[in-house]
Formats: sequence, C-alpha cells, structure tokens
Amino acid sequence: MNKEALIKAANFCAYQERTHKEVRKRLSELEVLGDEAEEIIAYLIENNYLNEERFARIFAGSKFRVKKWGRIKIRQELKMRGVSDYCLKAGMSEIDGDDYMTTLQELIEKKSKDVKDNNKLIIKQKLVKYALSKGFESDLVFDVVGKFLK
Repeated sequence: MNKEALIKAANFCAYQERTHKEVRKRLSELEVLGDEAEEIIAYLIENNYLNEERFARIFAGSKFRVKKWGRIKIRQELKMRGVSDYCLKAGMSEIDGDDYMTTLQELIEKKSKDVKDNNKLIIKQKLVKYALSKGFESDLVFDVVGKFLK
C-alpha cells in the first residue's frame, strides 16, 4: 500500500466528512487507482476515517438547519455525490417533520417581506417559486403559501 497516498487520503477525510466518490476522485488525482485505491478506501473505512452514513447525516442535517434547504434539494445533492440509498435514508432521517414545516413557514414569512407587489397572484407566484427553489415539496409549498396569504 502506498503510505504517502494513505496519509494524504486520511488527512483529506480527517479535515471534513467525505463520500467514497470524493475519496476515489482524490486518490485518482494522486494517481492511485484500482486495487491500491480500494485497499486505501477499505483501510479508511475500517479505521473510521471514512463513513458515508455519518457524512449523509451531517450533510443533510446541516444543509437543512444552516442553509434552509428542503428534502428534494438535499436528496439530489446526496445522490449527485454518489451516496448509497441506505445512507441517503439515514441522512434524511436527521430532518424532523415539525422543524421542517416550521422552517418552511418561516422562509415564506421572511420572503414575503421582500416581495413588493399589490397583486396577490404575483406575490403567491414569487413565494412558491422561492420555496421550490430551496428544495421543498410542491404540495407542502402550495399548502403553506395558501394558508399564509389568507
């Protein structure tokens, strides 16, 4: 096993949580490929440097709490990063249903203060578009915006 590559990969994982895909990409940049790369990844997993479930939980929880992303956007981002379905489900379990609805309501309220228009239909359209762009489910968005504008 390439000791130098192993140390670099371990430091890469120790700095922040990573996915298997990110580590493979990093190893290929270091020109470590094939069985040697898989051996290093196995070592990182065994020694708890690399844990995709932990990554998914931290990623989903922080994107929701800090950036106010919805489930759709978080799920897409995790899939794009090559996270397994099992880890994706584990990550999504970090989002509490009540907190989710409260966050959506707060986003709508906050955005409504920025929307300057007299036409209620245009206001609704802008609020819906904003919430959908944050990754919230359309049925929830229409429900919350409808209640807010009453």
